[in-house]
Formats: sequence, structure tokens, C-alpha cells
Amino acid sequence: MNPAAPVIEVKGLTKRYEGRAVVDDFAITVQRGQIYGFLGPNGSGKTTTIRMLCGLLTPDAGEGQCLGYDIRRDALKIKREVGYMTQRFSLYEDLSIRENLDFIARVYQVADRRAAVARTLDRLGLAARKDQLAGSLSGGWKQRLALAACLMHTPSLLLLDEPTAGVDPKARREFWDQIHDLAADGLTVLVSTHYMDEAERCHELAYIAYGKLLAKGTAAQVVAQSGLSTWAVTGSGLHALARELRTRPGVDMVVPFGTTLHVSGAQRDVLAHSLAAFRDQPGLAWQEIEPGLEDVFIGLMNSAKDNFQ
Repeated sequence: MNPAAPVIEVKGLTKRYEGRAVVDDFAITVQRGQIYGFLGPNGSGKTTTIRMLCGLLTPDAGEGQCLGYDIRRDALKIKREVGYMTQRFSLYEDLSIRENLDFIARVYQVADRRAAVARTLDRLGLAARKDQLAGSLSGGWKQRLALAACLMHTPSLLLLDEPTAGVDPKARREFWDQIHDLAADGLTVLVSTHYMDEAERCHELAYIAYGKLLAKGTAAQVVAQSGLSTWAVTGSGLHALARELRTRPGVDMVVPFGTTLHVSGAQRDVLAHSLAAFRDQPGLAWQEIEPGLEDVFIGLMNSAKDNFQ
């Protein structure tokens, strides 16, 4: 594969089930060494897309390459060079950490198996726990073991499907530090996530809802492209205020963030006109702010059409 070529480059990717497009005309380009974030609500087609990219599913339409291989003709070759971490922990819980990694190394016929297992244990900080049964590990340590298993055969591409779901914040941060270390060494990572702080740690993002790609780019680009205008308001009586604001023209969403409401709309002037009647009310403090990723993604989700309705 040409080192300068994209690791993933697909267009028109489509998959249908029972006549409904679960993934519809999807296109993406991922460069070597990138951490590419894949976001969207449950049932949006993220997992289906990942499975098509790594050769587990054949698309109904579309074309492209992954790691220089045709996604239709070369599925087996792609599988050999991809590490795929599924949503559910799928290793053997009655085997130790070392035994699980040794088994994976045997499956992939890794050369000098024992040395490779030892290197992976050290790299992922698992050496001190190598004899602990996988079933006795906490969620964070299970995810670390799953990541180690994905790396045993030295893949060129890592596909992570919601890898930190249900993991505590400290373990999530440590996991992402490892992902950035891997990317710095040249490994390409495509990761789906629901967490906005994780999305902001990605080099680029794609947002998919109900099979459609709605936005892509860096976090800053996605926010800028949204055209969303957002105001923050603090004070008393916010619950009643939120109910009233949701009835006003130009107000697309009102979202509580602790003791603050974020009021957003795509029509800046209409939104400002609707808020003018509330801005002089005593006990309220208003400030126009830059929308965050969460504001943007909630807005995108609200505007998306559910393909199963």
C-alpha cells in the first residue's frame, strides 16, 4: 500500500435490511495515523458501517478501498490487517490475561509468540496482572485486555466500536491516552463513541444519523458548519422558562446543563427576536456563546429523519 494513500476511502456505501437503508450513500476518507471519530445515536448505522469497512459485511452498493484492498473483493485480506474491538467483551473469561493473548497469537500465527505476548502485556500495562482471570477484571481492565488482543497481530488499522461504554472516567482517559500513543506510532484508528469529550480528542469526526452522513470535519469545523446560534441563560425559574422558550419561533432546542440552559436555533435573527422578550426579565443572566459539540449533535439528531418510522 502507498504510504501516502488514505487508509480508508469509500463512497456510495449502502446497506439495506428489509428494504430500509441502514447505511445510505456513505462516504469517508481516513488518512494514515488519524484518529477518526464516528458519532451518532443508537441504530444510526455506525456498527454496520464498521463491519463493511473491515470485511465482515458486503455492501449492497458503493465502492472503495480499505488498506489498499477493495472492500468487495478483498474482504479476507482486509480482515488480516485490521484489529476490530466489538462493543461486547468477547474474550474467554475463564482464561487468564496471558492465556487469552496467547490464544489470539496462535489464531493469527504470530511469529515468536511468547515474546509478542510479553511485549503486548508490557505495552498495555497488563504484565502485573497477566495471571488474573479475564472474568474477574473490572470494566476498564477488560477493555484494556480487549485492546491488547486487537494489537497482537500488529494491525495497520484499528476499528473500535464504542470501546469505553460503561467504563469509569479515569479508565476512559487512560484508554484514550493509549489510543493517542498508538496513533503517534502510525496506527490509524476509527472509533465510534457517544461521549463528547472523546469526540473532541479525535483528529476528525463524522456524524451519522439513521444511515445518513450529516456532518464531517474537525470538531471546530463541525461546530462552524452547523450554523447554530446558542445562548446561555442562568437564574431562577429555569424549568418554567424552558417550557415557554420551546414554544417560540426560531428556538430549535432548549437543553439544561446543570444550572444553565442552552437555547439554540439555526435561524440566528429569528432566535434573537424571540429571546428579546425574555432578556430583560429580572433574575436572568443571558450570554451568547459558541455552541459546543453536544449542542450541535443534539441539533443534528433532532433534525434527522428516523428511517424506521
